[in-house]
Amino acid sequence: MAAKTDNLDSLEIGLLIYPGAQSAAVHGLDDLFTVANRVASELGAVDLPRVRVSHWQVDEAGQLKCAADDDGDTLQALRVLIIPPSLESIPASELLERHCASLRQWHGQGTVLASVCIGVFFIAASGLLDGRAASTHWNYAQPLAQRFPKVQVEANQPLLDDGDIVTSAGLMAWTDLGLRLLERFLGASLAWETARYLSVEPISAPLPGALFNPRLEHGDAAVLKVQHWLQSSGAQQADLAGMAACAGLEERTFLRRFRAATGLKPTEYCQQVRVGRACRMLEFTRRNVEQIAWGVGYQDPSAFRRVFQRITGLTPSDYRRQFAVLG
Repeated sequence: MAAKTDNLDSLEIGLLIYPGAQSAAVHGLDDLFTVANRVASELGAVDLPRVRVSHWQVDEAGQLKCAADDDGDTLQALRVLIIPPSLESIPASELLERHCASLRQWHGQGTVLASVCIGVFFIAASGLLDGRAASTHWNYAQPLAQRFPKVQVEANQPLLDDGDIVTSAGLMAWTDLGLRLLERFLGASLAWETARYLSVEPISAPLPGALFNPRLEHGDAAVLKVQHWLQSSGAQQADLAGMAACAGLEERTFLRRFRAATGLKPTEYCQQVRVGRACRMLEFTRRNVEQIAWGVGYQDPSAFRRVFQRITGLTPSDYRRQFAVLG
């Protein structure tokens, strides 16, 4: 079933059903989002979109089709497609290949792809994680890196929100993923109250500047193409001419359409992407600030420090002292 026009009255979340998908995660996510709707109603949050969950499967032709949805209404464009974990071994190459075209198509239309544990293999097989960081269960980190050497495997991160792709590590990380999606799209209060209702540990507050939630559902295909390029490249070599060329637009037209679609100037967007990458490097590597500045595309470390502090409220050194995982 093809995606239809987005509906601001609902948040459309799809669950990918594949052979071996963990039933507990599928049904658990169904329940988590059902509880979120109930909590929103009890809080009187009438302006919040209602979460609608649908189940999707790939048919023999390799097309992603809706298998079932929560209320039978006309389906809208998916904001998120979640790939659940599996209790079985790493998915066979044939199974992964059967899903590649559909995942690339939906991602190209603005759908956020999210995975739990072994589900990341589906996204990696599509090529969408080439050159990007991804999280998975520690037991599968080495197989993921061996099969897809272009992916930067970071199994020490329980959940990695990289804008248009979200990956999580543990087999039971579907609870954290579900709550993170609620926080991202419907607000921290609803996510916290849903966690309290379910008597599960609420997600930790996102670190300052580390969680960038880009608009992807705006419907401007040319701008979305540039956004995907910036996310996949870390915006390292991005300049106005290159972004406009990627969009196939004249520079002035690109500037106008990009800001209308994303709410940010291209330079501001690039800064958010770069600072997000820098935050992870400060947390999980021992590179010095100058090396990190160069690694995310700044030739002038002083300029990097200014941008970093403006976005996060902390200097890079202070950020590392507070949040570094490595001692």
